[in-house]
Amino acid sequence: MTADSAETLEITRTCPYAPPEQHLRLLREQPVTKVTLPSGSSAWVAARYQDIRTILSDPRFSADRRHPNAPRLNGEMAPGTSPLPKMMLEMDAPEHGQARRAVIGEFTVRRMAALRPRIQQIVDEHLDAMLDGPRPVDLVRALALPVPSLVICELLGVPYDEHDFFQSRSAQLLNHTVTPQEQQHASLELAIYLDKLIKAKEEDPTDDLLGRQVLKQRQSGEVDHGALLSLAFLLLLAGHETTANMISLGTYMLLRHPDTLAALRDDPGKTPGAVEELLRHFTIAEFAIMRVAMEDVELGGTVIPAGEGVLTLANTGNRDPEVFADADRFDIERDARSHLTFGYGPHQCLGQSLARVELEIVFNTLFRRIPGLRLAVPAEQLSFKDDATVYGMHELPVTW
Repeated sequence: MTADSAETLEITRTCPYAPPEQHLRLLREQPVTKVTLPSGSSAWVAARYQDIRTILSDPRFSADRRHPNAPRLNGEMAPGTSPLPKMMLEMDAPEHGQARRAVIGEFTVRRMAALRPRIQQIVDEHLDAMLDGPRPVDLVRALALPVPSLVICELLGVPYDEHDFFQSRSAQLLNHTVTPQEQQHASLELAIYLDKLIKAKEEDPTDDLLGRQVLKQRQSGEVDHGALLSLAFLLLLAGHETTANMISLGTYMLLRHPDTLAALRDDPGKTPGAVEELLRHFTIAEFAIMRVAMEDVELGGTVIPAGEGVLTLANTGNRDPEVFADADRFDIERDARSHLTFGYGPHQCLGQSLARVELEIVFNTLFRRIPGLRLAVPAEQLSFKDDATVYGMHELPVTW
């Protein structure tokens, strides 16, 4: 198959429970193949679990999104047009390792466990407001969005009263239907905002992640303002949108599986496993991981030539029957911890422990405090996002 005849990759779902049928067909029939992206450019896609893990751990694949052949799905900004310094997710070794080591201590399992009481308080406060207010309630606006937003704001030291600003800009940056100019404008506005915030912390370091990074850099030399700016941008962008969508999707899924929900109510100790299965099942960051082959690399008998872009289909990697038996079935009893939703290898998601803690607390608390929770509209009337990098729901009306 030539590049000109390659089929166009679908980026929308027709079923909220499954990846696009085209992706599942590629997993079965052409797990490594070249496609045309909606942007009109071409790239390779890898659909099989083991091939994806190879791509994400093999140094012959570069994470540099500024490479001219880095895959661009549709409306993303062209390489080199971002107003920000290079972010960690765009770096290769040894630069990436140095940047990650500088901040990894902020995301240890122990530190995330220490945040549990405050996260619990935040969840309870929002549920108090839901229970005291009118019904039905849009769970997206009442719980799924504000909880992770408030958590990441407190972690970074970002004023929460400005969350509407960064949520709207984040939504534009993750949306494939907006123009590159709109994305660049949103990126610039967010960069200007964070630039002012970090300058204030450089003058008067606060006891939060960014303030501690300022002090840490001072001790080892001079403060790298650009590195702090790109770090804040990445964590703010990734730290609320993904978890927010997982809260709404997970709640929806559990309401649609009452036997599973009853099992969680009877034994909250099952919730960590349920969280892993929900993450595997939905793979909300479906197109987030892209690479460029820096030399010829063979994957499953197919050679990806040097200099060509590769898009990993983690949504099908998480449905690979070679790894997950009866992979289309939602089953909280399976061991789903090896899923690819947080990536794999050196770039595996920094905030995965935080996301797990938030999701466990939300689901356990929500269904304990509102045991009669149910959908307020028929399931077929619900609206799912089909235009963004991060899959999710526009709204989730619930009542009790």
